[in-house]
Amino acid sequence: MCGRLSFVTTKEKIQEQFGERLELSDGPLLLSYNIAPTQQAYVILNENPEVLDRLSWGLIPHWSKDAKDAAKRINARSEGIAEKPSFRLPIRNRRCVVLADSFYEWQRAGKQKLPYRILPSNGRLLAMAGIWDTWQKPDGALHRSFAVITTTPNLEMAALHDRMPVLLNSPHEIRKWLGELPVEAALEMLRPAEDGLLDLYRVSDKVNAAYNDGPELHEQLPPPPPDLFG
Repeated sequence: MCGRLSFVTTKEKIQEQFGERLELSDGPLLLSYNIAPTQQAYVILNENPEVLDRLSWGLIPHWSKDAKDAAKRINARSEGIAEKPSFRLPIRNRRCVVLADSFYEWQRAGKQKLPYRILPSNGRLLAMAGIWDTWQKPDGALHRSFAVITTTPNLEMAALHDRMPVLLNSPHEIRKWLGELPVEAALEMLRPAEDGLLDLYRVSDKVNAAYNDGPELHEQLPPPPPDLFG
């Protein structure tokens, strides 16, 4: 699962990693240390891969009658994604890349759930495989939303959770994901990241509340004592 994101970076870093041709807003980037479900996040859509867009996190299929289940579709499991009604069209022709500097995951420790921050060990941004859709509101306005695709964990993530986001770890993989791709080829890309790619450390449980949004959420806490898991 991937339940919270962080997006704290610069335009220079985005264009260095994703290409100088990527079109960014003239205004300042909207940074956040704690992006929660149904809030907006930055994505690159396959229909316009040279523009950085902002979409709502929590996929609302185009055929939905309302938006009440959006928060239940923040993730799309890779297993069976091509057959599930909410995801079978997007995985074929509405793919996107979700940008973040890190994401948060919670480790069960007895009766507690301890939050951890997960980020690339090389200091780059995360490029997560996603799918998106456009839903027409009752008033006729169009609402675009996305989900992060998850898969089984690599070595470091397995210590925290049994799921992790699908990561696109090279410009070639990003171009391939955003290009014209048969569904069989897209499904082959939905695999765990290589071991050793990610760093993780414990952070404050302030991240549990979506209204907390500041640099203190990135501060490292000591790991829990071993007897906490006894």
